[in-house]
Amino acid sequence: MIDHAPGTPVLEMRGIRKVFPGVVALDGVDFDLRAGEVHVLLGENGAGKSTLMKILSGAYTKDAGDVFIDGAPVSIGSPRDAQSLGIATIYQELSLVPQLTVAENILLGHEPSRAGVIDRAAMRDAARRSLAEVGLDLDPDRRLDRLGIAEQQMVEVAKALFRRARVLVMDEPTSALTAREIDRLFDVIRRVTAAGVAVVYISHRMRELAEIGTRVTVLRDGRAVGTFPLPETSFDALIRLMANREVRDHFPRRRCKAGDELLRLEHVSGPSGAPRVDDVSLTVCRGEIVGLAGLLGAGRTELARLVFGADRPSSGRVVVSGRDVTPKTPRQAIAAGIGFLPEDRKRHGLVLMRSVGENIGLPSLARWSRAGVVSGRTEHETAERWVTELRIKTPTVAERVVRLSGGTQQKVVLARWLAADASLLVMDEPTRGVDVGAKVEIYELMNRLTDAGAGILMISSELPEVLGMSDRIYVMRHGRIQAELDAASASEERVLQAALGLAS
Repeated sequence: MIDHAPGTPVLEMRGIRKVFPGVVALDGVDFDLRAGEVHVLLGENGAGKSTLMKILSGAYTKDAGDVFIDGAPVSIGSPRDAQSLGIATIYQELSLVPQLTVAENILLGHEPSRAGVIDRAAMRDAARRSLAEVGLDLDPDRRLDRLGIAEQQMVEVAKALFRRARVLVMDEPTSALTAREIDRLFDVIRRVTAAGVAVVYISHRMRELAEIGTRVTVLRDGRAVGTFPLPETSFDALIRLMANREVRDHFPRRRCKAGDELLRLEHVSGPSGAPRVDDVSLTVCRGEIVGLAGLLGAGRTELARLVFGADRPSSGRVVVSGRDVTPKTPRQAIAAGIGFLPEDRKRHGLVLMRSVGENIGLPSLARWSRAGVVSGRTEHETAERWVTELRIKTPTVAERVVRLSGGTQQKVVLARWLAADASLLVMDEPTRGVDVGAKVEIYELMNRLTDAGAGILMISSELPEVLGMSDRIYVMRHGRIQAELDAASASEERVLQAALGLAS
């Protein structure tokens, strides 16, 4: 723990509000930061943590509220504004240049020069001083890509200190570190806070918080639940604060007895070099919605891509209706009756400048073709049928998808797989970015699918959605299945405990 009392407030954020189309990301959030402290920001996926910090770093502009530095109001309209105010952010994906040296990265954009020529000796000396501030003994001429992740993170901290940062935001800084590397990073954090730097620390690793944190602020649904001292506040109390919501009654799941096994994954692991999925086994039966929960980076989307053949597994089997179909391509998955609604429908699920009819027909073109020519009549009639069946709000099937709302676009993706006779649907964040009314319509469509004997593997970061629409729930953590829960007896608290590795 930090062995000195936190100093005076260096930063205050009051009444911060941010609205994206259809989503209130932040609703009147207050947050303050004192010199020399580590203030932990905690919350579920989508609680508003990253949005709040992106406003602080200048990546987003706030819609309402005020920001104060040393009690004086400031305007942060860009990352340059944040930097000039002494605010530095170290993201999970580091913003360094691998091909440059340590010194070149630390002084990038601030290189000393003589007569218009970079002074290499002065640059090395300045880099050494910054590295010494974080207790790092590195050769300033060493290329960054020759360093481990932990050392690269410390170079990021040295870079921030060189630019005289007073506020340091660290987003999931230990996600790729070993236990020994985490200890080294914590030593660096203690060193910089002892010098008066204030640190905002975002992490889902609960056991780290008491060791490094001074205070914790919990966000939930875009609001600040409260700020509490660490390590006096227990893990269980923090989890309750994160998950203290009733499952809303706008989840119209009609649960029924599951039918025969439809999907079975047997010890599936991801491709070598991308081990986000590690020895996963699970099942989905006909008539069943199986929820897949977990924190950001747990491996859920990577697992969905393996099931759909977008990536090839390094080991294991994908079995559909008792037949090994382990797809190596999406074409093979489609032939096996597997449909996929990707997380980012605009980039990976739709051809935005094409029509509703063309998008619905994409997986079925081979069936509707003779001698390589697609039957336009079949495509049009099929599209008309599903537009009517699903009540897709479009003037005609010739309307470009880009002109439709988010909820309507998602229904177009669903119509595509109904037209293709998919029996298993893998849905990654099926209601992300759609309003409540459209969500209910999508939930009713999911009910219709399972009533007709289809099976659904649903990935969602919204725990109320997972609990409200699933029959069973698998919780992933670090690429593995951490727990299997019956949705009828599950709770947000139990799912979070498993996702955080705290389940008993």
